[in-house]
Amino acid sequence: MPAVDLADPDAYVSGPPHEVFTELRRSSPVHRQETPAGGFWAVLKHADVEHVSRHPDVFSSALGGVVLEDLDPPRLEQMRGMLLAMDPPRHREVRQPLVARLTPRAVTRLEDDIRRICREIFDTAAAAGHVDFVSDVAASLPTRVIGQVMGLPSADWDRMHTLAERITRGQDPAYAADVESAGQASQEMGLYAYEFASARAAAQTQPDDLTAVLLSAHTPVEFASLFVQLVTAGQDTTATLLSSGLLALLQHQAQLELLRDDPSLVPVAIEEMLRWVNPLHYFRRTATADTRLRGVDISAGDKVVLFYTSANRDEDVFFEPQRFDVRRTPNRHLSFGVAEHFCVGAHLARLEARVFFTELLATFPTIELTGAPVRLRSNLNNALRSLPVRLVPAHG
Repeated sequence: MPAVDLADPDAYVSGPPHEVFTELRRSSPVHRQETPAGGFWAVLKHADVEHVSRHPDVFSSALGGVVLEDLDPPRLEQMRGMLLAMDPPRHREVRQPLVARLTPRAVTRLEDDIRRICREIFDTAAAAGHVDFVSDVAASLPTRVIGQVMGLPSADWDRMHTLAERITRGQDPAYAADVESAGQASQEMGLYAYEFASARAAAQTQPDDLTAVLLSAHTPVEFASLFVQLVTAGQDTTATLLSSGLLALLQHQAQLELLRDDPSLVPVAIEEMLRWVNPLHYFRRTATADTRLRGVDISAGDKVVLFYTSANRDEDVFFEPQRFDVRRTPNRHLSFGVAEHFCVGAHLARLEARVFFTELLATFPTIELTGAPVRLRSNLNNALRSLPVRLVPAHG
């Protein structure tokens, strides 16, 4: 039996329970976790996470949604309007135009804009010296990039960022005014998206952005659900990669020096950051029929939870998985998912991170922790709430 309840947000406040995951991968890789809501199957091995991900006919994203908690019917229906909670064939139909818009070649056109945004953020941070890297630095880049990609008015970017935080961080009392805060924020963002889409649909000319791509195939109501996922995920997971990635480097100074000595390692290092501090601990599926996984009987209707935090340190896949290595290659991490639900924004996130860390290390020869990092209380988001650092520019 695990020493912690894998559904309990408090189990992750001091860091992911990697020792528990390691033991369960050995002794109970498809592990039954009982909860007051009825329990779930925790899938902990890399190969099994891949297997479940590649069989959406047996393991559905739409049937019960993708979070552990059971949602009430209105919230579940809203989630089903998001790409991450769709099954084939609808999922493929909705996903295809987004994939076409966010190819590596397409997102590369944003590189100069991303570099300019990074330099503006770092200029402000340099002037301050002491910053909370999570809120003052890391969060700023994806907020501005996703706002630009979606064609949102710049005056609305901060509001979308605040709503996205409330949606993804509802289990942490520092962000949620009450237990309904996340749902209310999601509804508020959805209403904003509906009004934004309605105004755009009525306009005689359409800017060439992601909103136009979505509105060409979806009603404003459908657009609103897609918008909530794209804006929230586009901000939160990338900001987590940037802040948690920096903390990993600060905690492994020899690895940080490797990057300073050879910036060409940055793309490889980003993959290791994704493996080491994957932004999301899990996604849920629901069994559509009786099945078996690694010899374990799973009944129709059972919750099946894919723990990327465990799969990314599977000894069968990664050499010395508990070692942070910015030169690790190959690196078959599952932080962007796999198969049907491979992250549609993966290329954009990688580009943002590559430019961000290249510019960060070039701008600040000294980066120091000035206090203890504070982790987010969440069983879903593997994120920091605060990361106090001192940034000293080359001319400082």
